[in-house]
Amino acid sequence: MTAPAWLDRAEYPFTPRWLDLPAGRMHYVDEGHGPPLVFVHGTPDWSFGWRHLITALSPRYRCIAPDNLGFGLSDKPLGYSYAPAEQAANLRRLIQHLSLRDITLVLHDFGGPFGFSYAIDNPANVKRLVLMNTWMWSLRGDPHYERFGRLFGGALGRFLYLRLNFPVRVMMKQAILDQSRFPRRIREQYARPLGSGAERIATHAYARALLGASEWYDALWRRRERIRDIPALILWGMNDLAFRQEELDRLQTIFLHKRTACFHDAGHFPQEERSERVVSLVEEFLAG
Repeated sequence: MTAPAWLDRAEYPFTPRWLDLPAGRMHYVDEGHGPPLVFVHGTPDWSFGWRHLITALSPRYRCIAPDNLGFGLSDKPLGYSYAPAEQAANLRRLIQHLSLRDITLVLHDFGGPFGFSYAIDNPANVKRLVLMNTWMWSLRGDPHYERFGRLFGGALGRFLYLRLNFPVRVMMKQAILDQSRFPRRIREQYARPLGSGAERIATHAYARALLGASEWYDALWRRRERIRDIPALILWGMNDLAFRQEELDRLQTIFLHKRTACFHDAGHFPQEERSERVVSLVEEFLAG
């Protein structure tokens, strides 16, 4: 299958690749040669958000970036649960399919718990972690997330997500502090994969899963000791409406060997807003 006509090949020049999963076909990028880096996105984005890092790092590293089912160029099967546990299982299948060894996981947003699930089950195969504005514990009981989950996980959220593409058209735009890094042509690359209500089901499933998958997140948190010795680089957009200083502080308690860089001039997507600095910090971390 070829790339769709709307795709900006100047921004995203990578060869499309596909993995057949039980629920549908997963699209992924596999560029470059060297130690493997696996990039895992959240919502409502897709592997397009990793394009700057893939372009910069692929001359020295093998860069693999899947589109989770329901996002990007991957299939968006109707009736699929899009539960975090299922998406984590799909990531595991891709890593196994490609026979990746000694990987570095680069995780953002919902990609965090998906990747943490793999790392907790396979700590010996994860050499490093790069983490951006993410989490791995239950958010139930926190008023900040309870308000969001109840508002957007219900009927109103379903209307906003499926009918209006609210996550891209409104939420993602607000989540990026520096609007000069998010012009219309880039915003459209995030919006086009979610062009119809049927193609937006996964985004609303994630809104429900923020609180609805609390037991699964709790199970990850209880096993966090399994990844405490993995070196971690934490890159945090400080002007994030979703993940705050509290989440950063808690994330840092997991790891014995960590470096943290705070981006006071970025929001939820530092890889989009401050890609040059992110690349530099990741390169330094990988070389260490």
